[in-house]
Amino acid sequence: MNNSTLTGRDFIVFGLQPWDFEMGSNCKNIAMELARNNRVLYVNRPIERSSLYKFRKDHKIQNRLKSLKKGEDVLTKQADNIWVFNPRVILESINWLPTGGVHRTINRINAKRFAKHIRWAIEQLGFNKPIVFIDNDFLKAFYLNDYLDADLFVYYIRDFLLSQPYFTKHGRKMEPQLMAKSDIVVANSSYLANYSRQFNERSFDIGQGCELDGYIKDNYEKPEDLKPIKHPVIGYCGALLETRLDIGLIESIAKRRKDWSIVLVGPEDAAFKRSPLHQMENVYFLGSKPVDALPAYVHHFDVCINPQVLNQMTIGNYPRKIDEYLAAGKPVVATETEAMQMFKDYCFLAKDVNGYVEGISGILAAGTNKEEADRRRRFALSHTWEASVNGIYTAINAYHK
Repeated sequence: MNNSTLTGRDFIVFGLQPWDFEMGSNCKNIAMELARNNRVLYVNRPIERSSLYKFRKDHKIQNRLKSLKKGEDVLTKQADNIWVFNPRVILESINWLPTGGVHRTINRINAKRFAKHIRWAIEQLGFNKPIVFIDNDFLKAFYLNDYLDADLFVYYIRDFLLSQPYFTKHGRKMEPQLMAKSDIVVANSSYLANYSRQFNERSFDIGQGCELDGYIKDNYEKPEDLKPIKHPVIGYCGALLETRLDIGLIESIAKRRKDWSIVLVGPEDAAFKRSPLHQMENVYFLGSKPVDALPAYVHHFDVCINPQVLNQMTIGNYPRKIDEYLAAGKPVVATETEAMQMFKDYCFLAKDVNGYVEGISGILAAGTNKEEADRRRRFALSHTWEASVNGIYTAINAYHK
């Protein structure tokens, strides 16, 4: 057992994604790892009044309504040491309000009502002096700790949400203020940890956990839609979003090296669908695939790429995709960012199209190397949820010294 491990503590975990969020989340993975040695109450997001009408048919809203109206599945045990709580409260929708006293007042009322229900769940489970862990939700959680008898309040930042208009309106003031009054701030990248230290000197980079079991296998058959595509295959797996990927960069790579096949696996947003990439003979869109099918594609790429667009959202994000590529032993060329510096000994980092072409060309010329592939795998596999949560424990222990 790691010396930093906490045992026998009670944690309240609340964040942006509910337990039944389809794609999973950092918050849920962290909660499950915490529950290996502690008791955890995972609090789902309360229904907002506007969401009740806009998204009433969404299964998550339906699940909350069953708890709210019928008392079903209000507090359920999911596994050893972990319970999921559906608070029986509807909160007022206030993001549309201007910044100022009215917004603050109603937000505080929301927090007081929300905390009352959390205290009920705490009493049912017999939690004592819990540690409150907030996953990136600076709006609903801003006043929450004022109404909870917590031993410690930990704020976790894993995305720079202030780059998105919905969060910017109130978040420009609220997130820095919440960081400042938190006991500890933890981040999943060096960039976000450095950003957080502007507001709270007790900010720690705890890294990122990943689920990589599917990528470490070597016996995947080549997917049928990949078979007709000639090598070398330069591939990307993931959502194709203009806000995260540089469409112009991908175009430039494809134009420079028409002898390379650029393969993009994942759902496209509107910008990608209307992009000139669809008219390029050496660019292939293979569409969305089930998550468990993605490793087979990665294993049959010659080089993996991560052509990020540089903006406030992407520059500090931890690139989980890189760990997936490396766990498969694949060579990687990625856009250079501060968060990517930790990968510099395992990936080729590029600043522009020249760097990408140079990096890919060098990798293809060098050919395959089992020792290098194994070295990449070992590095990726060191990024576990256990290691990330141990970073949380280390930060907590440092605070209590």
